[in-house]
Amino acid sequence: MDRLFTPDGIVGTAITEITCEMVMNTGRALVLALSRKLQHRVTVFVGMDTRLSSGILESALVAGICSAGADVVRLGVIPSAAVAHLTRSSKADAGVMVTAAHRSYEINGLKIFSGAGYKISEDVEDELENTVCRHPEIIPIVSHERVGKAIAYKNAEWDYIRHLLKTGRYDFTGIRAVIDCANGCASSTAEKLFSALGVKCIMINDKPDGMNINSRCGVLNTAAMAKMIVERRADIGLVFDGDVGKCLALDEKGDVIDGDQIMAVLSLHYKNESKLKDDTVVITDTSNFGFRHFAETNEIEVITSRPGERCINEKLLDGGYTLGGEQNGKVLFPELSTTADGFLTAMELLDALKKSGKTMSELTSVMEKYPQVLINVGILPEYKELWKNNHNITDLIERRQYGLGDDGRIFVREAGDEPVIRVMVEGKSFDKINRYANEISDMIKEETGTVPVLKKSTDRRTGFENSR
Repeated sequence: MDRLFTPDGIVGTAITEITCEMVMNTGRALVLALSRKLQHRVTVFVGMDTRLSSGILESALVAGICSAGADVVRLGVIPSAAVAHLTRSSKADAGVMVTAAHRSYEINGLKIFSGAGYKISEDVEDELENTVCRHPEIIPIVSHERVGKAIAYKNAEWDYIRHLLKTGRYDFTGIRAVIDCANGCASSTAEKLFSALGVKCIMINDKPDGMNINSRCGVLNTAAMAKMIVERRADIGLVFDGDVGKCLALDEKGDVIDGDQIMAVLSLHYKNESKLKDDTVVITDTSNFGFRHFAETNEIEVITSRPGERCINEKLLDGGYTLGGEQNGKVLFPELSTTADGFLTAMELLDALKKSGKTMSELTSVMEKYPQVLINVGILPEYKELWKNNHNITDLIERRQYGLGDDGRIFVREAGDEPVIRVMVEGKSFDKINRYANEISDMIKEETGTVPVLKKSTDRRTGFENSR
């Protein structure tokens, strides 16, 4: 691999692309990077999700770390946020989670946390990437008494649950919830946690077999859960991804509640309880336009960040703010956690529901979701940045934005390091925004000689993207 890290960490096809050798070398490179800064023997906490390949890659990672002279504490199958928390609370030097979050079982990867519990910086990622991909000869290997040891953390899950229970005075007695564990890390932990808080739990997709993680379940597949909520007369549905980084919800009618709507409910809840610092929320460029209208109506300030947990966290920490997140269900509470924690998101949402005395659909009615269309247009690498200087493209974007007025917006940007332009259009009229999005993407194709590599439009009822 020429590039090791993506915005979601290291991700790829397990074993053939994310090879045991590469994972082993990444573990060694991490020890090398830490040893350059620390004066003591390095300790790394390691957790994993339920994928078939996770045990194999976890073993390779542990072997790499120990062969470079550091010690490993194995946490077993546990959510990513638990790795971050236990790394920090135990004063370890780093934490690594073997996971690919919401992706299907054949994909896997690594999330790496600093000793403080945050995702490692881009500078550290660049250092590891340079070592593993370009200078593997400098990676240390030790022997004799210098090799590291690997031990098991026997009470990792319960220590994490106890930590969550201490974050607030929660009592959810009387709430009936369907909980979708995505056959991932939530499968063992969710019922223990929410039952302890008084929730009447109806568990689904909590029997992982290594290959069913995120399969027809989890944050990208909520249709079956919607039906069950109505049939079982539940008050709410809680949906997690494979490593419990994301949480979405469904109301009592089975309608999906995405990350933007969750933040709308929580920001109003926090404001009413005087817990919303400076009455401000951090959202991303791609957050639904309806959130901005909700914020304006309720006198809540909005700060915009680039997508990605690290970017959102930087804005939150810089301003000392209380709440931020993304439409995909990744919500951050910097006063409570160093990383996105789906369980914590669910607990805060349940707290708002219980204290309001309202139904979930009544709570989410504070925000009107605008239809959203997203089209990804592939471009040749040489056209990166240059398309912005093309007047035919920019003039069309300007005209179509004028056509939307204050009832919508157009957001066109490059997708990180990829040769892809993302065209996103939002507005009250789905037909109009769909037409505008296609006109802009077709113009980009015409001017750059490319074709769309992926086309998506947002469903008007759920607000979730559907491949077209």
